[in-house]
Amino acid sequence: MIYITQLIYIVNGQEKVFNEFENIAIPTLLKYNGRLTLRIRPSEDSIIERNIEKPYEIHLVEFSTQQDFDNFKQDEKRKKFLHLKEQSIKSSILIQGELL
Repeated sequence: MIYITQLIYIVNGQEKVFNEFENIAIPTLLKYNGRLTLRIRPSEDSIIERNIEKPYEIHLVEFSTQQDFDNFKQDEKRKKFLHLKEQSIKSSILIQGELL
C-alpha cells in the first residue's frame, strides 16, 4: 500500500476552479485502486503549532501499489483538466510513504 499526504496551497480567488479539478480528480482515484481517506480544510484555530504557511487543504490518499499511483497520474481524462489545477494551485507538497 502506498500512502500520499498532500498539502495544497491555492491561488487566492481560485477556490471554485480548484473544486472543479477536484470533482474530476477525486473520483478518478477509484479507477486506479486509490482512495481518498481524509480531506481536511484546516482553520487557524485547529492548528496547534506551525512553522509553514497554512495549507488550503490537506489530502490523505492511499493506492494499492506504486503502479496504481503512476497510472492515476497518467490518466488521460485527468490530464485534460490539468489546466484547472495549474490555474488554481499555487504550490503543493507531496509526501509519499508506505506502511512498515
